[in-house]
Amino acid sequence: MGTYSYAAPEYMATETKTARNDVYSFGFVLLEMMTGRRLLDKNLLHREQNLIEWVRPYLASKREVLRVMDARIEGQYSPAGALKVSTVSCTVKLICLT
Repeated sequence: MGTYSYAAPEYMATETKTARNDVYSFGFVLLEMMTGRRLLDKNLLHREQNLIEWVRPYLASKREVLRVMDARIEGQYSPAGALKVSTVSCTVKLICLT
């Protein structure tokens, strides 16, 4: 097992490794790559420490998703590409939770 923060809920409950667990974790890695933030970061403001909670409101809108993109990679991606990555990340987590 790698980092528990990335673990799928069913793995935490059963400790059974599956491909779905890996796909679930990959969704978090995608979010980290696009935002440049760690999944959990105690150095940020309290409301921003949990990446999922911080990013969730922004992922619902095509315009808002660009606000969470890592400033260090600005201009190196298309807005459509950023939206696709965020959609894949969210879809991966939703599929793996059902």
